[in-house]
Amino acid sequence: MAKLNSYLNFNGQAEEALTFYKSVFGGEFVGEIYRMGNAPGTEHLSEDEKNRVMHIALPVGNDLLMASDIVPSFGQTLTVGNSNYISVFTESREEADRLFKGLSEGGDIEMPIEDQFWGDYFGSFRDKYGTHWMVNYNEEYAE
Repeated sequence: MAKLNSYLNFNGQAEEALTFYKSVFGGEFVGEIYRMGNAPGTEHLSEDEKNRVMHIALPVGNDLLMASDIVPSFGQTLTVGNSNYISVFTESREEADRLFKGLSEGGDIEMPIEDQFWGDYFGSFRDKYGTHWMVNYNEEYAE
């Protein structure tokens, strides 16, 4: 079966954002942090663009949260929007509370984490980097 992982783009904040997520989820980055300036043919990039992240990955459970920065001189732009969420399913209410509190710090809460009519303990927010998250706990589905 194929496996899906979340991949986020940032405008020069990929390393900072993934370091923040690492402080909440724990763990260590997988492999090294690849920089744009390490790729062949990037001599023309500004120092800022050379230092931008080409790839970074953080294991979260059995999945990877991955990210990179855009490179404006390549014509790339970043539009932060609400069309994507990362949905995290936790193993306990306490874990849900911890992740919700940690990840939403400095962000905007859309729906406070609380018991919902459909049976989940659920909340949603946009973090300080513009990433949208949903945190879920349902005792029936917890492993």
